[in-house]
Order: sequence, then structure tokens, then C-alpha cells
Amino acid sequence: MKLLSRSEEVVLLSIWRLQDAAYGVAIREQVSRATGQDWSIGAVYAPLHRLEKKGFVQTRKGEPVSKRGGRSKVYYHLTPIGKQALLAVKHVHETLWSGIPALDSDFGF
Repeated sequence: MKLLSRSEEVVLLSIWRLQDAAYGVAIREQVSRATGQDWSIGAVYAPLHRLEKKGFVQTRKGEPVSKRGGRSKVYYHLTPIGKQALLAVKHVHETLWSGIPALDSDFGF
């Protein structure tokens, strides 16, 4: 399986964390909080579209909301292969970090 890009990984993890509340704005807020960076909505939707095209996420439309001019929110959820992709990248991170000297000792973390 091809590894996820960093932005795809962060977006997928955010979707998994948000569960049934994973729609564009909520994903953007989660990603921005987690990374400490202000992500534009385009920076979130680009990996979302790639992830959907790869079959890692699926969408469903919510009920139309008058506050949104009658438009529906689009909710995202992980597919089984999306979960596999996250587990694969987690395994790579754990393997790479395992047994190396601590980085934080020089920086006081």
C-alpha cells in the first residue's frame, strides 16, 4: 500500500477523531488545532478530494439547513481501506521512532 502524504494523514486522523461530526469546517478546525497552523479550507479540501478518489473516505449529505441557505453539510467517514492506510502509517511511525535516542532532551520538552 502506498503511504499517505502528511496532509492526508492529518486529515484522515481528524475525520476519525470527529467521527459523525466530520464535515469540512469541523475538519479544518480540528486540523488547525492539532497542528498549530491555520489551514485554509482549500488546504483541507485538496487532500479530502484525493482521499475520496483513492477510496479512503466516503461522503454523505446531511439534512438541508436553513442557516446555510438550505444547503446540506457533506460529512466524511473512513472506509475500511482508509483505516488500513492509517494503521500502515502508524506502524511506519512506530517503527521509525522505536529505539532512537530521545530528541527532546536537548530542548527541554
